[in-house]
Amino acid sequence: MDNLNPMKIREYYATPDVRSRMIESLGGSTLAEATCYYIGRCFDTIKPGFCMQKPGELDLFLQNEWDVARSLWDRKWLFADIDIEYVNFDFPAEPFLDYQRCFALQEPVLHALERVFAEAGIQPLHTITGRGHHFGWTIAPASPAFRSLERIGRVPPALQRTYAAPQPPEGKPVDRALGRAFAGLGLVVEYVAHRVMEEAQPLCPIPILPEAVDRGPQERGKEIIVLDISEYGDPLHTRAVRMPFSIYLKPWLHTDILTPEIEGRVPVMVMVPAGGRETEQVTPIMRSRSKAAQWASQVSGAFPDCSAGMERLIAQYLRSEVRRFHEEYYSVEPEPAEQWPLTYDRVALEGLVPMARYALENPNDALLRPDFVRQVVAGLLERGWHPRHIAGLIRSKYERDYRWWNLWYIYDAGTRADFHTRVLAGMIWLGRDRVESGKGEKQPAKITLSEG
Repeated sequence: MDNLNPMKIREYYATPDVRSRMIESLGGSTLAEATCYYIGRCFDTIKPGFCMQKPGELDLFLQNEWDVARSLWDRKWLFADIDIEYVNFDFPAEPFLDYQRCFALQEPVLHALERVFAEAGIQPLHTITGRGHHFGWTIAPASPAFRSLERIGRVPPALQRTYAAPQPPEGKPVDRALGRAFAGLGLVVEYVAHRVMEEAQPLCPIPILPEAVDRGPQERGKEIIVLDISEYGDPLHTRAVRMPFSIYLKPWLHTDILTPEIEGRVPVMVMVPAGGRETEQVTPIMRSRSKAAQWASQVSGAFPDCSAGMERLIAQYLRSEVRRFHEEYYSVEPEPAEQWPLTYDRVALEGLVPMARYALENPNDALLRPDFVRQVVAGLLERGWHPRHIAGLIRSKYERDYRWWNLWYIYDAGTRADFHTRVLAGMIWLGRDRVESGKGEKQPAKITLSEG
């Protein structure tokens, strides 16, 4: 049995097929041909242990038995990604202890997302990891789809300046067209998330959300399915995605997940391509390094070019209610920074629910947590605020001295504020944010936008 005599991590990484599949995911058949700008560990870019390196240093990661992520920033492609993950706020180890149930809960979401892709003609690389599904694909800069994304993408002035400045590891700027197309891609992926939520929620017994928002107790604690699109809330060059056949160390990197009494019950897992198989056929491979090493000889690790399918998906987005909301959202400009003392700094907090008031009085780290941001957004929408001004208020908190340290030197405050506000306000405006958390006893609230 593999669990009794598991393949060592270094032995697993030394398997020629595993290394070859990982190199494929970097964008070439050899390390010298890799198109991504960098690789790193599978956690936040701002953490000291991220260890940003050029792709040619892959073997350093493998020899150290590290997990490996590749940058979304790519020399040749616009890289697209969307994830499905099970999250349990009360029992973070739940997806690793009862993985069959957690993946079964995701099936309606998985099938709805696959139908959206099939309708558009997109065939992404589908991979399975410790607590969910990842889908990655590429878009060619010469394609009509890329040009459409560039047209609809919005990059705030501060981020434009960041993109124009030299960025590590090579000291190169982010191409202006690529940055705009990435912003446009975020809008389209948000539309995909709304379509999946609308179709899958009636079939899923726990909430499906685009952000990790606590919706109250479910069958096993506070559990949700997240359609994770968070990478589109940050600059392109700051985000990375786990590579196929990388080991999966997330449970061991978060001390709140694995306690000593359960650590021995969770194997070191591997992110593996589904290869067209059903989830229940692939999860045993994902939880066994020896099976994953064998699987590497049968599947590809490359991210496919889905430019043609993206053109059809963009056309669907442009006809959607989500697009109409985005147009309304961007129809208003937030207050400029020099006006904040006379505008956002004078917001009356009386009457807001305690979570919203607390977040505005204690931004770090409350305004980094979707639970709190949701309360701010909902409370101010009810007061008649336009969501773009809510984002402006949140940005004003991000850019004041609340001991953020280097956070907003790496990420972009305006982009992050816009992302959280747009996604959460869109849920309310489109009627997908329930009045009460739980299993949907209440009808969704819908608020008409008005300028505040």
